[in-house]
Amino acid sequence: MIYLKLIWSYLKIGLFGFGGGYAMLALIEREIVGPGWITEQMFTDIVAISQMTPGPIGINSATYIGYVAPGESSATFSNPIFGILGSLVCTLVVVLPSFFLTTYTSHFITKHKESALVKGVFTGLRPVVVGLIASAAMLLMNSANFGAVSYDIIASIIICIAAFCVVFFTKIHPILVIVLAGVAGLFIF
Repeated sequence: MIYLKLIWSYLKIGLFGFGGGYAMLALIEREIVGPGWITEQMFTDIVAISQMTPGPIGINSATYIGYVAPGESSATFSNPIFGILGSLVCTLVVVLPSFFLTTYTSHFITKHKESALVKGVFTGLRPVVVGLIASAAMLLMNSANFGAVSYDIIASIIICIAAFCVVFFTKIHPILVIVLAGVAGLFIF
């Protein structure tokens, strides 16, 4: 049944999604696009929408995928009630492992925060998280976003570079950059 498969996938994502949403993207993509619950284009759209809505990307994507996946898996589950149930299940399952791990380990980490062992573990995890975030950037450079060279692709690359430069080199707020990119997309595309 689709709900058991979603629970298993989001349990793995919740347990092994270290480093936040971007670091989870490769795992989410493998667990969700791999079985065919959504397309690569839908995954890219989910990432974009998740970045523009309040909340962590892992939870936002779980809510959306939980809503869409039942209907995509079978016409039997096309009723919105099944989507709402899927949203609730995926959102809850992706949050529970982190909740329990944080609750369980917070006392230990607080008590031993000066320990060389704890410092060593966190020092070792930092480069992995950076690598996972870089992997997420590469994951989003797919054919759904950057297919054959065309006017749309060139315009998208220019908007991407401009947004990066504005956020990285100025103090302009990222929300303003998102709004401006949306307005640019409205006129360009």
